[in-house]
Amino acid sequence: MSKLTPPYPTPKALLQDKTVLVTAAAGTGIGFSVARRAAEEGAKVMISDIHERRLGEAVEELTRVTGVRPPSQLCNVAAEGDVQGLWQAAENELGHVDVLMNNAGLGGTANLVDMTDEQWDRVIDITLTGTMRMTRAALRHMMPRGKGSIVNNASVVGWRAQAGQCHYAAAKAGVMALTRCSAIEAAEAGVRINAVSPSLAMHKFLAKVTTEELLNELTQREAFGRAAEPFEVANVMIFLASDLASYMTGEVLSVSSQHP
Repeated sequence: MSKLTPPYPTPKALLQDKTVLVTAAAGTGIGFSVARRAAEEGAKVMISDIHERRLGEAVEELTRVTGVRPPSQLCNVAAEGDVQGLWQAAENELGHVDVLMNNAGLGGTANLVDMTDEQWDRVIDITLTGTMRMTRAALRHMMPRGKGSIVNNASVVGWRAQAGQCHYAAAKAGVMALTRCSAIEAAEAGVRINAVSPSLAMHKFLAKVTTEELLNELTQREAFGRAAEPFEVANVMIFLASDLASYMTGEVLSVSSQHP
């Protein structure tokens, strides 16, 4: 069992000259990592998030590590007006969007017997319906152009049972189904839609909202004896967005070393 973190990847120009829009890119998680990796792979990147201060901090950090200041836009994916505003801003800044990285989602822990309608609706609206809103907007722009790639962020709980996660698991299973069905609809227009399904990617925000006991339990399920680094999940998202995955659509790739 290896607990060693692998070396950070060397860029290979996988997204050279492409334009990439990333939702929920603020903070230290997968969204920020995929924005950074896209920029390192040669893309012009625009980021969005619902948190103004954290979005500004993400812009500054991306500028520091990549040498390029990315355009940004506040966006709540639960509001259709915000989604439309984001796409208008992205077209103004980027000209067009080649790749959409759908990373926005909301979790939480509550047993179903105690769960309120409000808790259920909020997770479903942001995690599943928000992904639908962004995908729908992307398709309306990508399909007329005859090309484009969308990568959604799902979760292994869409496949595997975990107590306290009925709302989140249902939403992520929905993201998987949305990925498959929308991919079939978009294929004729040359647009690809895929998803990643991470098990456990460690970052500061996750550590803040998850008990140490649960994190230890989840880590013990991982074959490598550690959580993934966010960039390890981002690497797979970059691959799916790139031309190396040109024959892949409607697929959900598990980014996991988890065992039963």
